[in-house]
This record gives sequence, C-alpha cells and structure tokens, in this order.
Amino acid sequence: MSLAKAKEIVSGNPVAVFSKTYCPFCVSVKDLLSKLGATFKAVELDSEKDGSEIQAALAEWTGQRTVPNVFIGGKHIGGCDATTALHREGKLVPLLTEAGALAKTSTA
Repeated sequence: MSLAKAKEIVSGNPVAVFSKTYCPFCVSVKDLLSKLGATFKAVELDSEKDGSEIQAALAEWTGQRTVPNVFIGGKHIGGCDATTALHREGKLVPLLTEAGALAKTSTA
C-alpha cells in the first residue's frame, strides 16, 4: 500500500521530494527548488501517519533509505548531494524544464 502511494505521488507530480521537516539536507533541496522556481510536491514523512512505511517502501524501490529522496519526471534522482551536483553541473534546470516543473522561459 505504501509503495503504491509513493509511486502515485511520483507519477502525479513533475517533482516529488520525500522529506522530513527537521532535516537540514531536505530544507536545502526544497530551498534550491524554490529558488529555481520549480513546482514540486514535498511529502513530509515525519508528518504523515504512514511516513515510516512510505520511507521503507522507498528504500525497497530505490535502494535509498535516507531523505531527501528526490524524483524528477518520475525518475529517481537521489538525495541532497545528487540534486545539488546536478545543479552545479548545469543539468538540474533542463531536467526540471523537461519534467514540466519550470515554466519555459520566453526568448522575447
């Protein structure tokens, strides 16, 4: 059930961040996405009644037990280090744009 819920959240949103409210790495990723103007769904696992089950399901699905657990365009990206590395390499904005999480900028 928790795996189905996680997959539904991932497939239903251009960007999904499975997070915990007190996690500084989660805050960093959410701040980065917000600064870039990305639309994303944050699921605060420590606030969800089935949060620990969702986290266990994510670990089974992705091999990653830690948060943040980031998905863009339905693809598992990883955690804070992977997300910020993509940004440093100039690869995050194109991924976000392709997923429909960023409004395409006009050239006018």
